[in-house]
Amino acid sequence: MKILEKERIAENLTKFIIDSPLIAQKALPGQFIVLMVRENGERIPLTIVEADKKKKTITIIFQEVGYTTKILGKLAVGESLYSLTGPLGKPTPIKNYGKVIVLGGGVGIAELLPIAKALKQKGNHISTILGVKTKGLLILEQELRAVSDEFYITTDDGSYGKKGFTVDILKDLLTKYEILNTKYELVYCVGPIPMMRAVSELTRPFKIKTIVCLNSIMIDGTGMCGCCRVTVAGAVKFTCVDGPDFDGHLVDFNELTIRQKRFLEHEKESICKLDG
Repeated sequence: MKILEKERIAENLTKFIIDSPLIAQKALPGQFIVLMVRENGERIPLTIVEADKKKKTITIIFQEVGYTTKILGKLAVGESLYSLTGPLGKPTPIKNYGKVIVLGGGVGIAELLPIAKALKQKGNHISTILGVKTKGLLILEQELRAVSDEFYITTDDGSYGKKGFTVDILKDLLTKYEILNTKYELVYCVGPIPMMRAVSELTRPFKIKTIVCLNSIMIDGTGMCGCCRVTVAGAVKFTCVDGPDFDGHLVDFNELTIRQKRFLEHEKESICKLDG
């Protein structure tokens, strides 16, 4: 669990390469780990961006935005995490779908990389759409370009790529290929809830299979606490053990949005204590 490499890859975004032979051996695209920085800290889930079986390492990327991630960001090369559990969650279903669109927003771009690489290895035609607020927050551009047949970037402020949002590019692609009488067989999306919701609603009339990677609150990571409950097709699911991937057309995004706000005030209090 020792940190072997540390790199600041964008504003408030840090990459760790961690010594973890057992997890590296077993991890599949779409799975995550749960870590604790110190004994009396909280458990936080982070996607496994890369698992290198030969080097026996895993790579994680995190945004220093909350109390625990700020503490995590203070760790240096050579230091170790208190605990590391994984791989957790169900792997993303990877096969040759044909034409695939993958969308990543913000820090969700880190979660997109292993999925895009795995889909490309299966022979899929990959159209990648990335969205960030501004150019300085963009990560993994070259890595994702390398596995993409078509590549698009949007920024809220127009500082790079096309000014606008990922759904703008998505709408253009779906409309274009409908006119050409060809069809995308899968849309995979990971990012902020409003983005995943908008993508799911946009693909619904096109009847394209749409998978969203949900990032609802997790604590235990094994389904014991129930904090990551989501409603999918009217049934209660646990993101950590039943997901994190779900059919975007069946997710109750209204409920999910409300649940994500549950601990905001507690998080603000913790950050104030850390900064103070």
